[in-house]
Amino acid sequence: MKLSTVAFVLLGLLGGMNFVYMKWATELISPVQVAFLRVLFGFLPMALAAWHQRSITRDQLRLLPHFLIMAAGATAFYFVAIVRGTAMVPVGIAGVLGGSIALFTAIFSLLFLRTEKLTLVMAAAVMLGFLGIVLIARPWENGSGAISAIGVLWLLASACVLGLSYIYVRIFLSPANLPPLALTTWQMGLALLILSFCTDYRGMDRLLLDWRATAGVVVGLGFLGTGVAFLIYYYLLDELGAVASSSANYLAPAVALLIGWALGERFGLLELVAIALVFTSIALVQIRQPRTGTPPASSREA
Repeated sequence: MKLSTVAFVLLGLLGGMNFVYMKWATELISPVQVAFLRVLFGFLPMALAAWHQRSITRDQLRLLPHFLIMAAGATAFYFVAIVRGTAMVPVGIAGVLGGSIALFTAIFSLLFLRTEKLTLVMAAAVMLGFLGIVLIARPWENGSGAISAIGVLWLLASACVLGLSYIYVRIFLSPANLPPLALTTWQMGLALLILSFCTDYRGMDRLLLDWRATAGVVVGLGFLGTGVAFLIYYYLLDELGAVASSSANYLAPAVALLIGWALGERFGLLELVAIALVFTSIALVQIRQPRTGTPPASSREA
């Protein structure tokens, strides 16, 4: 088996497992605390790799305002929002909604990029995607069996912000031709600074009461699921190209669904139809993507 194939599968597994780690951690500490720890332990391998490759230069300071915007939105807010949402809905549903980023990217491309035109494929992708999201959320239902509308909104907010960040990078940062590792390191480092001021550290030691949750946050969610996942993604960019490597985003929601099923989550026909619609919309958006170019550094989610 090729090393690139192993890396591709590993990237999808890491992304899918992240939803379980978030669920475990939020049973003990707050979503903001989880996001802080994720960024902290995810930043360490990235910073080491950036130092080793000498990706950070003094000249990049001229882009500091853009780095701050990306850090606040596409990193700090994104991680807090996805953790909050995952804490409120089943793991499988969180994985599917977390994978809807491509749908929002397509919408914002149409709104803000004059080079993008509405096509029949794009229109079908958007309609199918939102129909799937509505069927997942089922806002007409109430009671103990209903999906948390607040949780769905948090997950959609995270996907929306990350989708918008792709357009921001394309407009303001892509012309600078930064190494992807440099952009990611700046994002994560500044996001760590932002979250360090926003985090209430009281009660964070409760995480130590459960070794599974502690290992999940530090090793699984932070070091592996964020830091190492980014590095694997850059390896796949070099080996397979942008479109093939970004296809690992399909695998993460599927892994989350399988894990949810293993944990006892069961989905009825309506949920299965909704999940199929969201996956179809993501596939249609992916088919429409250009076959060249490198996606922004923020293109790894979950």
